[in-house]
Amino acid sequence: MSPPTRHEPNDDTPSPPRAKRIERPRQIPLLPELEKTPNKTKRTNDDPRPDAPCTDNELRPQNPRTNKPAEPLPPQATCEARRAQRVEGERSEMGVASERSKDGRLACLLIPAMPLAAALRAHPELTGRPFAVVSAAGPRAEILAVSPEAARSAVRPGTTVVHARAACADLHVQIASPALERAARDALLDAALSTSPRAELAPAHSGLHAAEAAAFVDARGVEALFHSEAGFASALGERAARLGLPGVVAVAGSRGAARILARQLAFSGESVRIVPPGGDAEALAPLPLDLLNPDDDLANALTRFGLSRVSDLLRLPERALTQRLGARIVPLLELARGRDRSPPPPAETTPCFEEAQELEFPVHQLEPLLFVLNGMLSRLLERLTCRGLALGDLELELGFEGGGCDARRVGLAAPTLDPRLALRLVALSLESKPPDEAPAHVRLATAGAALRGDQLDFFRSPGPSPAVLDHTLAELSALCGAERVGAPAVADDHHPDAYEVAAFRPPKASATAAAPSSTTATSSSKTAAPSSKTDRPHLALRALRPPVRAQVDAPGGQPRWVRSPLANGEVVHCAGPWRTTGRWWSENDRYAFDHYDVQTGDGWVFRLRKDHVGRCWSIDAVYD
Repeated sequence: MSPPTRHEPNDDTPSPPRAKRIERPRQIPLLPELEKTPNKTKRTNDDPRPDAPCTDNELRPQNPRTNKPAEPLPPQATCEARRAQRVEGERSEMGVASERSKDGRLACLLIPAMPLAAALRAHPELTGRPFAVVSAAGPRAEILAVSPEAARSAVRPGTTVVHARAACADLHVQIASPALERAARDALLDAALSTSPRAELAPAHSGLHAAEAAAFVDARGVEALFHSEAGFASALGERAARLGLPGVVAVAGSRGAARILARQLAFSGESVRIVPPGGDAEALAPLPLDLLNPDDDLANALTRFGLSRVSDLLRLPERALTQRLGARIVPLLELARGRDRSPPPPAETTPCFEEAQELEFPVHQLEPLLFVLNGMLSRLLERLTCRGLALGDLELELGFEGGGCDARRVGLAAPTLDPRLALRLVALSLESKPPDEAPAHVRLATAGAALRGDQLDFFRSPGPSPAVLDHTLAELSALCGAERVGAPAVADDHHPDAYEVAAFRPPKASATAAAPSSTTATSSSKTAAPSSKTDRPHLALRALRPPVRAQVDAPGGQPRWVRSPLANGEVVHCAGPWRTTGRWWSENDRYAFDHYDVQTGDGWVFRLRKDHVGRCWSIDAVYD
């Protein structure tokens, strides 16, 4: 194949005049012009793009015998078929999105300014005062979040501390604490899990909404517990406010729609919004594009195109936007349409409750440290109460300024909801073993435990609460010793004074309830058929511990006269002796007793004991 030849113009042919080049400023064409741009590319069978133009062969009917396209369609039929296929594709996509939004229902619990909420949660005394959270120390530090009182004094986030103090002289400034924010996010998740078994924290965003924190909650089937989605959203917001995190709640069919609507609630002043199933796109249409949180370059490009609301963005063709702005516009379009392919929130695996706080300076004394620990225990108990749990064993970690830490475990006798008891145990642990250095960071953690309940009975009065009973037993064990607190038990020994102390447990309801029925049955049987045996009075033997010493005259081994602080007189009746011996192999523990049942002339009936090892007499018990 010969290379192409270059044809030179004839000399007789006049050349056209060359236009003078004029430099003009570069203009950006408007997006509607993109629709008029002819598309000369054709999609092949391997092209995965769904919005690429179709070829004529794809619109022709296939011959089942030859598996080849039929005759080409006329131009008008080709245009109609292409239009019908495009409409059918759009309907199928909208149908899939609507079905997905109907199946899934998600709630978004949003805190607009998490640094501010975390600081006020740890320092509630600053509520109602001009307050701001800054990024670092110094007069040129950036302000991250401000309270409503500071905002009314023209203090805005993004400015420096110098400008803020010029606008508000009474402004209180505090450095942002990552430990407090982490604990506040965990408390936000606890509030979400208290209403639904499936919840998770939303990933942090950058840009205009960098200070917010959100939690997604699975709202499927909440009507059975809260009667309606509105009641569920109100309960979710109330429990978050109880933990010191006031926020807003929006319920929609996707995560993105719920979060965007929650942002709109934070600016409008409302607290709850419920979007009906399938209405995400309609609810997002009138909202401004800034709520979708695009990056700076994309936001500037959309502003140059004259787009300010979600509905303005959805009117433009997706392919034209992608060609003009790149692939970064596709996630924004999916968000604007309310589409979400994310799975539902996962279920919680192992709960762990943790509170941490960074101190402004190292604390050398115990009293200021206990003041900080008291606030941390109170916040920890609020989270546990919200989840229906109690305080279990504590893990205390004291971090030092120069590095290193002092980790210890504070055990509790039983789960409790009393912060004073937990603080007392922590104080005893610190007093018994003080830390080596002054702590600058404090962390408290617990796994939580369920309170022990008590089954009430119809035949007995309700006893003390199990939590109160365990608290009392723990205090008695600390005062008297664990080996001296409990219930008496019979020991496996033949010594008359042998006994054991077992753990105290209240009597079971079944044993107590069975007693009246058996007594009633016995009394009824006695009434119906009189017993042939003569009813004899029963005597109760009351042991005296320690035994009462006595002087006994016993000529021939039989007691004749008894002198003691309890009984005095001549022996009228005497039965015995009954000998008890044991431990003969031990020089110190061996014993040998003779017991007599004695009645004296002054009316006393008692059991007299003779100790052969100690060579003494004593009154061991009294018959009542």
